[in-house]
Amino acid sequence: MAKLTVVTREGQESTIEAADGLSVMEVIRDAGFDELLALCGGCCSCATCHVFVDEAWADKLPPVGEDENDLLDSSSHRNANSRLSCQISMDAGLDGLRVTIAPED
Repeated sequence: MAKLTVVTREGQESTIEAADGLSVMEVIRDAGFDELLALCGGCCSCATCHVFVDEAWADKLPPVGEDENDLLDSSSHRNANSRLSCQISMDAGLDGLRVTIAPED
């Protein structure tokens, strides 16, 4: 099982186990991080699962899709490493991935 490091908005860092095939959003939500709202449940129809991917991992993820890009544009907190966590699928290749939960819009 891969490890995922999550940094909360307050800067608290936790490392959790992430089963292959689950989205980063599902892993974070299931681990009890209440500040990641994920209102649409992973359907890529909101931006409430917005995270900042650690710079070291940005190039290891699949490119941002058109729908994801449009939704991220709605956030006033978007930066170069912004992603919707529902669009990142965990697998062994992402073992050690580090993300920070973005501020709420």
